[in-house]
Amino acid sequence: MNDDAPRAAERLSTRSTDRHRPALLFLRHLVEMVIAMIAGMVLFGPVWTVVTSSLGWDALFGRADVGALTMAIDMTLGMSVWMRYRGHHWPAIAEMGAAMVAPILLLLVPFWAGILSGDALLIYGHVLMLPAMVVAMLRRRDEYTRDHRGHAPAPAPTTASGRFAAAMVRRWPTWLALVVTIDNWVEPFVPAPVLMLVLPGAYLVIGAARKQLREPGMLALQLGGFVAYVALVVVAMSVDESLARYLVAAGWLGHAAWDLFHYRANKVVPRAYAEGCTVIDVVVGLTIIFF
Repeated sequence: MNDDAPRAAERLSTRSTDRHRPALLFLRHLVEMVIAMIAGMVLFGPVWTVVTSSLGWDALFGRADVGALTMAIDMTLGMSVWMRYRGHHWPAIAEMGAAMVAPILLLLVPFWAGILSGDALLIYGHVLMLPAMVVAMLRRRDEYTRDHRGHAPAPAPTTASGRFAAAMVRRWPTWLALVVTIDNWVEPFVPAPVLMLVLPGAYLVIGAARKQLREPGMLALQLGGFVAYVALVVVAMSVDESLARYLVAAGWLGHAAWDLFHYRANKVVPRAYAEGCTVIDVVVGLTIIFF
């Protein structure tokens, strides 16, 4: 009798979890897409700034209506990349993109009529975007109430262009790193020497979190790299500015080699992190030297 009570409670708990699972998966999809939207806005926003500044279109893109549309496009791009990565197919992605852009397009009419201010256009557009996304999700409820692993995988590309596109997608850490460092090309600067400690420090933190430092000699290797960078920082902070510039550049470029080693060995940090970090380190180092 006593053994049956825990089993009954476990069955009830399992039934309750199964009953609420679709709603939780629906909510998880929505939260992930919102995060991807914010990431798209943060990452692609600087690209618009660079392009418009170089073309002399600052006044045009400074308009509230154009700014609202470009922000919606940035968020849609971030959401689309994430949905594709999660296994959603293009019809669902297109519907979600339309749901995100539609509120801005609808509000442009009262904005152009002088009924809405520029601030109101941005605020109301973003407020209406979320319920529009929920409506799009409800249209494909089965798509959003099952685990991501339940999505049918996208078919493997059969054409040369398709294989090229797939290869480009696999290099997403590189493209992300290039977007993050776009300001370095436009307005080069020399990071403070002490910031170089973040480079080996991140490997220690990530490696410890992933329990990758237990391999024989790995902890000593990472600590050795950290100590070397401490020495480099001390020297860079002690010499004149012109020499410090090249020491800092050497530190960033040297860490790119460190990233590449870990990428090829697939150790300590995820390969995507090592790939993206390699690109960032190279861009920072080169822009310090040549610009």
